[in-house]
Amino acid sequence: MPDTPETSVPETILAFDFGRRRIGVAVGQTITASASPLGVVSNNESGPDQDGIAALIDEWQPARLIVGMPAHADGSTSDMQNYVNVFIETLGAFKLPVDTVDERYTSVEAEAALKGARAAGTRGRISKESIDSAAAVLIAERYLAAHKF
Repeated sequence: MPDTPETSVPETILAFDFGRRRIGVAVGQTITASASPLGVVSNNESGPDQDGIAALIDEWQPARLIVGMPAHADGSTSDMQNYVNVFIETLGAFKLPVDTVDERYTSVEAEAALKGARAAGTRGRISKESIDSAAAVLIAERYLAAHKF
């Protein structure tokens, strides 16, 4: 009997769209290569809501964390990258692998998609929180598309 090809183990990921006030969060699955919004965790001068992040990690048991890495339109370094790198360092406390994904235009794309859904009558008011979480979905989906599982 021929050997069965090795298949990847399905993974859950958590994706983050870092912002200085809010961090959008989404959960993704490698088996479906899709993601869903989870909402936001707060972020302020004292740092991200570590308890909120810990609760999400405890609930979803991700195999890895994905963080959107901002850059200018031409790909050059953004001032926000310093803040994102500090955020990535704080995620180290969770002892999970952390990967980054180019997040250029995710917030713009997320807002446009939400506005389209509102115009079609499939959703109500669009909050900043829903835009941040939808941007995290796009970050997760970019990661999943780039890493065929």
